[in-house]
Amino acid sequence: MPTVDLRKAAAIVGIHEHVTRYAPDKSELQIQGESVIKALDDAGLGKDDVDGLLTAGNIRNSGLNLADYLNMYPKMVDNTTVGGGSFEFHLSHALNAIAVGRINCAVITYSSLARSGGISVGTGGVARFGHAKLDPSPDSFEELYGLTTVGLYAMIAQRHMHLYGTTSEQLAEVAVAIRKHASMNPEALFRDPITVDDVVNSRMISTPLHLPDCCVITDGGGAVVVASPEVARNCKHNPVWVLGAGEAVAHQGAGKRDLQFIAAKQSHEPAFAMAGVTHADIDMAMIYDSFTITVLETLEDLGFCKKGEGGDFVSGGRLQIGGELPINTDGGGLSSNHPGMRGIFLLLEATRQLRHQFEGTARQVPNCDVALCHGTGGALGSRHSGGTVILGRN
Repeated sequence: MPTVDLRKAAAIVGIHEHVTRYAPDKSELQIQGESVIKALDDAGLGKDDVDGLLTAGNIRNSGLNLADYLNMYPKMVDNTTVGGGSFEFHLSHALNAIAVGRINCAVITYSSLARSGGISVGTGGVARFGHAKLDPSPDSFEELYGLTTVGLYAMIAQRHMHLYGTTSEQLAEVAVAIRKHASMNPEALFRDPITVDDVVNSRMISTPLHLPDCCVITDGGGAVVVASPEVARNCKHNPVWVLGAGEAVAHQGAGKRDLQFIAAKQSHEPAFAMAGVTHADIDMAMIYDSFTITVLETLEDLGFCKKGEGGDFVSGGRLQIGGELPINTDGGGLSSNHPGMRGIFLLLEATRQLRHQFEGTARQVPNCDVALCHGTGGALGSRHSGGTVILGRN
């Protein structure tokens, strides 16, 4: 079968982040609807230009209900839901659909009211969604024993420490770098700078993860408009090109899987191959940061350093703006916002950086031409997804 060149077959042409962190007066559909309209305005397009609609979540804010809410009639609807990385999968799917001519313009959108709904993401057991009895899903065989999301990530962190000598101080370096970036974002939930000592002396949530090692819980949402080169040429902003994309899942493997290797190991290879770039070409990265250990292990399996060397790699300011690989320049899920599935915000901030939207301020990554986004969904210690996309300014 001949290989199709998908590099620059589509571009991000419009974005909008619903910057609210607490919205008890809004519905999820309202946040999505407002985000879609404003992202289209950012692109210089209208609802009638959209023929693809991609979202994740539940039936309340599905593509069907959103199309009804906005009075849209898309040719393609994609409700792929694989956790926090769903939106990197969506971008990959939109790229494919545009490349083969099925659609010309798609909108990827998401919203959640996790904070105003009082949802303690990652801390509940089997009944956390209101189901008092077990259902035949894989999670049920683990949650029965009280296993939580934060507990799964804590066990991954403990194992990494045991195998490679990783320390709490090294994990704290991730939180410190991302909080520094949050201090430059007026919309971030937490903006006060922190130190490594602040992190390691803070409240323990699930050993060895301290409070700042864990993501915040907020409301929020956003939208991304993706278009063909022909449409992109007539939009308001210079296009941010989709250079490469890769998707993967990881699970228990019938008990044979090494849980220290995550889906990023598989998803990044086709993304880099499609984009025709190397790790040295990446100017900044948006890495899903549900927990600090998520960032460390993702960087390892994306190939920025060898397995077991993540602790050293994230230290010494390397992840801060001005360092070798600035990450999560909006403040990430650790400090800015995390409504439950944060992958769409990775695309939003990477686009802003590639547009040089913050030129002349400390928040702008210097000479930012190529960005990587990697979304993780599910839980590293169990079953999860990994979506890698590489975006370019030129």
